[in-house]
Amino acid sequence: MLLLAPLLLLAGTQSVLGWNTDVHQQIGYTAEEFLHPSTKSIIGQILEPAYNGSIGRAAAWADAYAHTEEGEFSYQWHWIDSSDSPPASCSLFYNRDCTSGGCVVSAIANQTKIFAGCVARAKAGELTDGSDLECSYALKWLVHFLGDITQPLHASGAAIGGNGFPVTYNNVTTQLHSVWDGKIIYTLANVTLFPNTSIAPFFESTVSKIKDDLFFEPTASWLSCVDPSTPLGCALEWARESNAWTCDYVYSQIFNGTDLATSGYATGAGPIVELQTAKAGLRVAVWLNAIVKGDYNKARKVILFNNPSWVLGPDDGE
Repeated sequence: MLLLAPLLLLAGTQSVLGWNTDVHQQIGYTAEEFLHPSTKSIIGQILEPAYNGSIGRAAAWADAYAHTEEGEFSYQWHWIDSSDSPPASCSLFYNRDCTSGGCVVSAIANQTKIFAGCVARAKAGELTDGSDLECSYALKWLVHFLGDITQPLHASGAAIGGNGFPVTYNNVTTQLHSVWDGKIIYTLANVTLFPNTSIAPFFESTVSKIKDDLFFEPTASWLSCVDPSTPLGCALEWARESNAWTCDYVYSQIFNGTDLATSGYATGAGPIVELQTAKAGLRVAVWLNAIVKGDYNKARKVILFNNPSWVLGPDDGE
C-alpha cells in the first residue's frame, strides 16, 4: 500500500476543470449537430426545462456541481491519474490508476448504465420535463465526461495533471493544465471566450471538417470503440489515447522558460486540441444516439486485461 499514497495525493489535488466552461458548452453544441431526432426528443424529456433540451447548455454543469457541498463526491470523477513518467514513458491502467472513489473512466461506465435505464423509462412515457434528477444528472455527466476524457492532462497524473507545472503564456504566469483547458484553443480560434448559448463559428468549422473527414486522423478511427455495452472498455481506450499525447507532445517539448504562446508550442498544440475537442463532440453524439437507439447488447459483460503495478491495484482492488 505504500505505492498508493502518491496517487491518492494527486487525485485529491487535481483540477476538476477539463476544458474550460465555454469549451465544454461548444463540445455539446457540436454534438447536437450529429444527434438523431429521436435522441433530441429523449434528451428533451430527461433534461430539466431550464436547459431547453440542449446538451450544449448543460455540458458544463458537472464542473459547477462538483464544487458544491452536495456534489463534492463527484470531484475526482473528472480525471484519471496515470502513474507514468512522460515524456519518457506513458501508460494508463484501470486497476492501477482509478482509485476507489472513482475516476472519469468508471464514471462514464456507471452513468452510461444509469442513462440507459432512464432512456427506457422516457420511451415508456415515465419521464417528462426532467422529473427525475438522477436521469438528468446522468446525461449531464456523460456529456461532460466524454469531453473531459479527451483533454490529455485529464488522463495524466504527472505534475498533478499539469497543475503543478508552471509556464508562461502571453506574458502571464499560469499552469500547463490551464493552457490546455482553454488558452490554446482561444489562440487558435482568435477569441477570448466562446458564446455559451449557441455554437461558435470555430466549432461550426469543426462540424464541417468532421463531416468532410479533414482532420489529420481519420474520423472513422475516433469511433473504433463506441459500443455502450462496453462502456468501461471504451472509456479506457479513450483515456489511453489522451494519455499518449502527454508523451507525444504535451511534455515532449523543451520549455526553458519560454512563452508557450509565441515559442511555437501553441502552434504545434493547436491541431491536437482541435482534434480532441472534435472527437469529444462526435463521440458524445454517437454514444447518446446508440443508447437511445438501443440496438446493442445490454447484458454484455466486459473483461479488462490490465497490467497493474501492484497486486489488485488501488485499495486492494476495492
